[in-house]
Amino acid sequence: MGVSTGGKGAEKGSAVVVGAGVGGLATAIGLRRAGWEVAVLERRAEPERYGTAFGIHPAAQTALDRLGLGDALRARAVPYRDAQIRRPDGRVLAALPLERIERKEGRPELLISRPYLMDALHAELIRLGGTEIEYGRTYGASAARGTDRFTGADRLTGADRLTGADLLVGADGINSAVRAARFEGGSRPRELGSTAWIGTAGFETGVYGETWGRGRFFGMTPVEPGRTNWYATVPEATTAEELRAAFADWHDPIPRVLADTDPQTWIRYRMRHLFPALPSFTRTAGPVPVALVGDAAHAMTPNLGQGACTALLDAEALTRAVAAHGPGGLPAALRAYDGERRRSAQRVAFGSRTLHRFTTVRRPALRDALIGLLPG
Repeated sequence: MGVSTGGKGAEKGSAVVVGAGVGGLATAIGLRRAGWEVAVLERRAEPERYGTAFGIHPAAQTALDRLGLGDALRARAVPYRDAQIRRPDGRVLAALPLERIERKEGRPELLISRPYLMDALHAELIRLGGTEIEYGRTYGASAARGTDRFTGADRLTGADRLTGADLLVGADGINSAVRAARFEGGSRPRELGSTAWIGTAGFETGVYGETWGRGRFFGMTPVEPGRTNWYATVPEATTAEELRAAFADWHDPIPRVLADTDPQTWIRYRMRHLFPALPSFTRTAGPVPVALVGDAAHAMTPNLGQGACTALLDAEALTRAVAAHGPGGLPAALRAYDGERRRSAQRVAFGSRTLHRFTTVRRPALRDALIGLLPG
C-alpha cells in the first residue's frame, strides 16, 4: 500500500485496521473518506450479525453524520422516550433522563438493530470502494520485540501487509491482540462476577426502562416495529430455565417476555471490563504508529449503553485528526486523538462500572430511596 506524495492537503496514507466490528468499520470509512488506502483484517471467518440493539446517543449520531451514515441510521432507528426505573413489583422509582437529554441536545436518543447498523457500515465501505475486508486473519507479535505479524489463510504475510502502511488501528475488542502486543502496563479484561443475557421479543411491550431488584436487573427498550429488545443480569443464572425462574414473580411483561421468546436466540456472556485504564490510546514507538479504538481501548460494562457510541466517537475523532494532519503528521494526529478521547471514554467506562455496582446491590432499600430523589 503505497503513499502518494504532494502537499499536506493532498497527501494520502495507508492503514491496516484490525477488527471489523463497529469501531473498525467506522474507522475504515473515515479513513477512506479522507482518501486513505485501508485494509481491514477480521479474525472471524465471515461478517458478524449477532446481537440485538444499540443505543445511539446524540453525540454519536453527530459522529455518524460526519462519517456520512446519519441518513442510514435515521432510516431504521426508533426514538427512545418515556422509560422508567422500576422495582420488581412494578412501582416506578424514577424516570430515565431521556427527555432532559433530548431537550439539551435537540434530538432524542435512538435505538437501532445491531445487525442493521453493521449492514449499513458494510454498505458504506463498499460504496466508497478501495477497501477489502479480509476474514480469517489474526494479529500477533513475533518473538522479536516490535515486529508485527498476521496469520491466516490469506495470500499475504503480515510483513507484506504492513509494508508501506502508515498506521495500524487496533479495533479488535476487549481481547485485543494489538493492545496486548504493542501496549505495556498490564491493562487486561477483568471479570465482574455477573452474567448478562440479551434477546429480542417478538412483540412490543410498551413498557420500557429498567427494573432493579436484589442483585439483578432487567431492561426493555424498543428496537423496531413489532419487537422489543431486552437485557438482564443475574449472577447465579447459568441456564434459560434459571433466568426465567429468577424473574418469574417480577412485574408484567417481564415473565411474558422470557416465556414467549425462544432461548435459542438469547445471547449470554460474562460481564467484563478493561482494567486498569490505559495511560494512552496511541503508541508511536515501533515500526508502525498504533491507535486503539472501541473496546480495545476502553471496554466497559453495558450499563450505560455507551459501548457502540464510544466506538463511533473514537473512530470519528481518530480519522478527523488523521485527515487534518496527513501521514507526515501522524504523531501530532495521534496526540490530538488521545487528548480528545481518552479521558472522556474512560470517564464513561468508570461511570458504567459504578452503575453496574449500584444496580446489583444485595440490599436495595437505600438505593431505591436515593433513586426516588432523582429529578424526573
